[in-house]
Amino acid sequence: MSHFDWLDLDARLLRLLVAVVDTGSITGAAQRLGVTQSAVSHLLDKLRSITGDALFTKSGRGIVATARALTLAERARELLADLERFAQSETFDPAHWQTTFTIAANDFQRDALLPALMQRLRQQAPGVSLRVIASDVPTPEMLRQQQCQLIISPRPPEGTDIVQKRLFADRYRVFYDPAVREAPRTRKAYLAAEHVTVLYAPQRPLDLDQYLLSKGIERRFRVMVPGFAGLPAFIRGTDLLTTVPGLMREHLMRGLQDAEVPVPCPTMPMYMIWHLRHQQDMAHRWLRTQLEAVAKPLTCAS
Repeated sequence: MSHFDWLDLDARLLRLLVAVVDTGSITGAAQRLGVTQSAVSHLLDKLRSITGDALFTKSGRGIVATARALTLAERARELLADLERFAQSETFDPAHWQTTFTIAANDFQRDALLPALMQRLRQQAPGVSLRVIASDVPTPEMLRQQQCQLIISPRPPEGTDIVQKRLFADRYRVFYDPAVREAPRTRKAYLAAEHVTVLYAPQRPLDLDQYLLSKGIERRFRVMVPGFAGLPAFIRGTDLLTTVPGLMREHLMRGLQDAEVPVPCPTMPMYMIWHLRHQQDMAHRWLRTQLEAVAKPLTCAS
């Protein structure tokens, strides 16, 4: 491994390296950092000169990181977190916090919680930008590699370095188009209908679907989509049913009717999840309290 003069490095170059590794493209890094593609290319050339490594090579229409770049990016994430903590005073003031905070959440959690969180940030921490990425089925590596600083999910990944806290729990409801059909009031009517559900890549069903199948409740799925946002279009104007968290009536399922599910269903808990390295970080703790405040009314409504 070659050595380089660490005095030539600065936070901008470290942030650039992480952005290009995460996005896998010059264009994506430029959009994340709010600069031009030529600026990214110029700084990347400077970083190559400092490290003595190509860092990225062409692959099809994109670029892939070298092994050295991946190793340096992991360390860069840690250094950037250290620098941010170094810049914070002992009495943290959100009004002076300048950062992009990345949260992993799927469409249900995103729509239920994050618009209200963004309103709080705009009022109390105007220097904070919110970046939302899909959590899918979250893994510990998302937090360990700092792809995000927080995950919102009903499925906390396991790990001794992973911390979780429940935000709320929701009850499942069956949604349908009242212009086409009536609510399925009985188990027989529910099981006789055709259903739409979510199937995450590559073949991960919802916890609810796994639970019902384990109880011998087998439904007929006519459509399977990769996220909750794809459900309403298949329900409107048809006699299809979908069984999802009841809080969705406030956003994704707005305009559809919902009713009690006529078969036994568990509740769906929702957690915020973070890495142990952020446990005592004042800024991270402050943002977690804001998210808890946003979630509190949902706990009462669910």
